[in-house]
Amino acid sequence: MARKKINYVCMECGFSSPKWLGKCPECGTWDSLQEEVIGGNSNDLMTSMVSAMDVQTMAAIDLNAGQPIPTGMEEFDRVLGGGLVPGAVILLAGAPGIGKTTLLTHTLMNLAQKGHRVLYVSGEESASQIARRAKRIGHLSDRLLLACNSDARAIVQGIRETRPGVVAIDSIQTMHLPDVPGVPGSMSQVRHTSSMLMDLFKELQIPAFIVGHVTKQGGIAGPMVLEHMVDTVLSFEGDRSHQFRILRAVKNRYGSVSEIGIFEMTGSGLVQVSNPSKLFIDQNPGEKAGSVITVCLEGSRPLLVEIQALVTQSYLANPRRTTAGIDSNRLALLSAVAERHLGVGLFDRDIFVNVVGGFRISEPAADLPTLMAVCSSLLSRPLGMQTAVMGEVGLTGEIRPVPQLSRRIKEALRLGFNRCIVPVSGKEELKQISGLELVPVAWLQDAVDCLEGR
Repeated sequence: MARKKINYVCMECGFSSPKWLGKCPECGTWDSLQEEVIGGNSNDLMTSMVSAMDVQTMAAIDLNAGQPIPTGMEEFDRVLGGGLVPGAVILLAGAPGIGKTTLLTHTLMNLAQKGHRVLYVSGEESASQIARRAKRIGHLSDRLLLACNSDARAIVQGIRETRPGVVAIDSIQTMHLPDVPGVPGSMSQVRHTSSMLMDLFKELQIPAFIVGHVTKQGGIAGPMVLEHMVDTVLSFEGDRSHQFRILRAVKNRYGSVSEIGIFEMTGSGLVQVSNPSKLFIDQNPGEKAGSVITVCLEGSRPLLVEIQALVTQSYLANPRRTTAGIDSNRLALLSAVAERHLGVGLFDRDIFVNVVGGFRISEPAADLPTLMAVCSSLLSRPLGMQTAVMGEVGLTGEIRPVPQLSRRIKEALRLGFNRCIVPVSGKEELKQISGLELVPVAWLQDAVDCLEGR
């Protein structure tokens, strides 16, 4: 028998050490290293029976096999890439209380109503709690099976016996194997239970959802290998102070990772948002100084969002640059561009920028609207009613083009906007669009001159 070895593994980031440490040197978390026993006979792998590998030609593969199964939720299918692929394992992660279980219950109930036999395995709640939530959301179906168990071996046996069409595990951190050392949720338990369940799903070609917890830093709890093993990683995001939730694909082997799904949290559960732009813009955009509307792209979907800025006199040695929804480093860069090419003094000003509704923007197309919102607040001059702005700002003060400009303009036109400030290099693309005034700008000064009173 091989001698057992003891390692200490960080519960937050997976760092491994041969001795216990009070503070993890990788993530800096205190008292997060837990004991993990490593042992076994390595010769077992050499002496075990090995089955023959199934080899076939690429041309002989049936391309129509494994068509996606629609979930009944258009927003969910958009993020997944069309639906559930047989044998696909989907990891759904999000902050506590954000609505992961509610979203999962909605999806499973839709699949059950479409005739699919669904098994929901919960290791966190009782059967009565889950049934009450499902009853509040909608009509209960006999095809929706429920099991409250955290023993991975019992779960595997139950899946083999019932052979459901779809399986949901809530959550992987509560599953455990009695033969594996460590408490449920530890690195060793998560690694072994997830591996066992995923092997089963692939063998039986059952699409499955696995719910995962997140750490204090926002990452998915457990070993990084968990994210590598699954086919799709979904992040369910949102602010508890706002009613909407955003579903993003962090990893997707069957579709794009740039698509998002938007839901609204109501008293009866999650509702799909058919017109998400109305969530992120004020009822009277453009009337107030410091408010600018822009159109950002999330995958193939254009969204209108409102960017607000507040510029005030600073009484600190280092003026503040506070942002919510955009990168603070980007705001610092744009402030330097404004001081250099507009001649405005921002060195002694506190600047606060917020994207309305808690939405996050990462694309450069938000550069120009952000800077115009800052200038609007500084000069106390609003942009004007029903005007949308989009464009990337270069370090030399030029306005650079943004991708898919015509799609953005059409979305603004659909929502009633009658004027758009766009990069001059994209005006040729917009010749076929009528019904609104286009203001092409080549330099930052040209855009700021569009503020009222200039």
